[in-house]
Amino acid sequence: MEYIGWVKKAAMAAVSSLTRVTARPSVTRLLSVWARRASGGGRKAPFTPTEASSRTLELLGKSYPLDAHSNVRETILAKVGRSLHNQRQHPLWLIKERVKDHFFRQYRNRPRTPLFSVYDDLCPVVTTQQNFDSLLIPTDHPCRKRDDNYYINRTHMLRSHTSAHQSDLIHAGLDAFLVVGDVYRRDSIDSLHYPVFHQLEGVRLFSGHELFANIQDGGDLQLFEQSCRTAHKQETHTMEAVKLVEFDLKQTLSKLITHLFGDRLEIRWVDCYFPFTHPSFEMEINFQGKWIEVLGCGVMEQQLLNSAGASEKIGWAFGLGLERLAMILYNIPDIRLFWSENEEFLEQFRVPDINENIQFQPLSKYPPLINDISFWLPSGTFTVNDFYDLVRTIGEEIVEKVDLIDQYEHPKTRKVSHCYRIVYRHREKMLTKEEVARVHEAIQKAAVQVLGVEGRF
Repeated sequence: MEYIGWVKKAAMAAVSSLTRVTARPSVTRLLSVWARRASGGGRKAPFTPTEASSRTLELLGKSYPLDAHSNVRETILAKVGRSLHNQRQHPLWLIKERVKDHFFRQYRNRPRTPLFSVYDDLCPVVTTQQNFDSLLIPTDHPCRKRDDNYYINRTHMLRSHTSAHQSDLIHAGLDAFLVVGDVYRRDSIDSLHYPVFHQLEGVRLFSGHELFANIQDGGDLQLFEQSCRTAHKQETHTMEAVKLVEFDLKQTLSKLITHLFGDRLEIRWVDCYFPFTHPSFEMEINFQGKWIEVLGCGVMEQQLLNSAGASEKIGWAFGLGLERLAMILYNIPDIRLFWSENEEFLEQFRVPDINENIQFQPLSKYPPLINDISFWLPSGTFTVNDFYDLVRTIGEEIVEKVDLIDQYEHPKTRKVSHCYRIVYRHREKMLTKEEVARVHEAIQKAAVQVLGVEGRF
């Protein structure tokens, strides 16, 4: 079977599934014709919509009703349960194990047991309360938008960050833990972005006794006060407590990054904003002459801790992307490679020592094939992430990058057109012009029939 045939068959079935989820009957009937022409192919997704009504989703052993808010695609759900970070000798597993090993060695309880517990198999399906409300994210915050997330229904979604588990774990009585898992976001298409990636989250809480134990004459120091919120602290925290927590946080993360990259690495801290920490920071590293952001962190909002039953403690939290670290550390140029099942790729990471220095050797240097697509935007709502999602669904792993290269507004009709440049390149084989032309044509047709645009092809 031609590779392109496999892609098209899998993609058409996936697009048909999407339209069932979004409940647009006319489009469903239209695209079901594409699905009927395909006999299958590709990885089987871990869900089966109820045959009778197509209004229920079975995922990881649980059933979820679908509604008008549902927008998750079968090609995305096909990756749920893959858990790349738990596949031995996978580059993401190596990074996770290196971070775990560092924390286990550096931070110990008095009985010489690890201070940080690790949770790397928590279910990626969470409630919107877990993903947003528990982290104090306002109901009108842009990060809640349907355009940016994968919703199963109005109350359940694929987590967009591992922070979704913070409140539950703190409420369970944990003071120090790491959470590792796959997270899902609708995003742009290029070598650094993918709709599924992996995060590692860390949390550390302190009682007053723990925080001030090594401070000379620190018996009178307090964690809390009632004052005004400033750029440097929350209204309920004392400046002494915040500065000690901030110092411990930055020292902990500097040691981690030094452990991974070596002690000659240049690090800088940049002030930033997160709804669930204040003050908040991003760490940037100077890698090959460029400053690259590798993680975000900060002092946890006290209201979050109070709601989770830890009102007598203060703490810090951080989150980092495993793909970003692995791409820098192992010199992996394209985020799509993490999903490769090519033995030539995976074999490079089968090493006896997780700390071994590995430099990725490219699988191919095949040239890209580039096609443009232009269309008039529909009179109704159009979001670019809908288009990116459609391109990913049909093109799957052969789409390397999509750029908006031109916008035009007609002076009389005021209609707006977009022109996108799609870069096609397979990481493991040469694509032919005929193969790419068929995929590109399928994208054009789907853009018209699913998104309602008017073609200018």
